Amino acid sequence: MDFITAGVTTMTSIEIAELTGKEHGHVRRDITKMLDDLKKDPSSFGYIYQDVYQRDQQAFRLPYDETVCLLTGYDARARMAVIKRWRELETSSAAFAVPTTLSGALRLAAEQAERIEQQAQLLEAAKPAVEFVDRYVEATGTHSFRQVAKLIGAKENAFREFLLSQKVMYRLGGEMTPHSQHIDAGRFVVKAGKAERTGHAFNSARFTPKGINWVAGEFAKHQVAQRAVQA
Repeated sequence: MDFITAGVTTMTSIEIAELTGKEHGHVRRDITKMLDDLKKDPSSFGYIYQDVYQRDQQAFRLPYDETVCLLTGYDARARMAVIKRWRELETSSAAFAVPTTLSGALRLAAEQAERIEQQAQLLEAAKPAVEFVDRYVEATGTHSFRQVAKLIGAKENAFREFLLSQKVMYRLGGEMTPHSQHIDAGRFVVKAGKAERTGHAFNSARFTPKGINWVAGEFAKHQVAQRAVQA
């Protein structure tokens, strides 16, 4: 997940760990050592998130230069994975052009106001469904992908594409697997299992009540954004 703070795009240590295939604890260790070597305060790059057990854990947000510096100690495959991700971030940032004239700024403001109004109307329409999910998940346990899709009224293909495109889940051996930051955030639980008939080992990812609540809101916002573009 990338963050934009004061106009500066950063990459989290959690995403760096995913892209490089390293343990997050090892990436944090490498970042701390690098920042110490650079005579920079690690705490100025740090932030706190909650893991699956609701415990406070430390992570980092690195700007481009510090990310590249960190990668010099990693292998070529890991470096290339992160470089490709930065290219995606740069492309998405370049897609937004800042107006250079008063008329352009006024047009942009009017378009944004209209888009905000449309999104507010659509979010209001989606509010009863989201509130239903809020009430439903309070007293229920974990749920499968198909159960959650049915619960929020989403077509499975559309819901699957949303989860993949938004980097909530990814395919691993043909199975939908959550990205580690969403496991750390307590939105999924992943349990190992074995098929009785074939003996094939597999990992079963299930949404927690917290995850259902979160993904219902995110999917509703995603639908609002799509409708606004189509309007």
